[in-house]
Amino acid sequence: MRVTKHEHACLIVEASGKLLVVDPGSFTTALVGLNDVVAIVITHEHADHWTAEQLARIIERNPDAQIFGPAGVAAAATDFEITVVNGGDTREVEPFSLRFFGEKHAVIHSSVPVVDNVGVLINGALYYPGDSFTVPEGVEVDTLAAPAGAPWLKIGEAIDFVLAVKPRRAFATHEMVLSVAGKSLANARLQWATEQGGGQFVALEPGESLDL
Repeated sequence: MRVTKHEHACLIVEASGKLLVVDPGSFTTALVGLNDVVAIVITHEHADHWTAEQLARIIERNPDAQIFGPAGVAAAATDFEITVVNGGDTREVEPFSLRFFGEKHAVIHSSVPVVDNVGVLINGALYYPGDSFTVPEGVEVDTLAAPAGAPWLKIGEAIDFVLAVKPRRAFATHEMVLSVAGKSLANARLQWATEQGGGQFVALEPGESLDL
């Protein structure tokens, strides 16, 4: 299995010649020409994690691809058929096994509504929490995609999240709101946190891949 990081929060996972797309949002370059997509996971309804235009491009070429997301995504993406998932659910879309965790987006501010959010564990190996610090209890995480920069995030919380998960490997995601200097700072802090649990941090850039 291979994960390719795209801008901001978008990941594309490949296994046995099939693709799984995670969070194709507005801060991600238009995803064109994708074939063999069997599933799309949208962790929550905010536009930086999905847009109708991104979904339409994928579904046009892959009409049988299943789309998974919490109830808030189904309410927002009414032009698409969304399979609603909640924390504790599992779904199988060959060759991918999906296990979902959590319920809500991290708090941004009291003035901003808290929306539904699910984290996803892919093939028991790659965990991405969406916009949350939900720890997948009872799971030994091989590879963690750790949010690094957001209006709801401070780096100390991201460090504590990585310390709690104790992944074997980690890389940063959700970072389009950061400057080059900010990304370097976040990478250094997340590297330290990963190494405390004996893991390895990989500083992936958009377009780079990691074999799992």
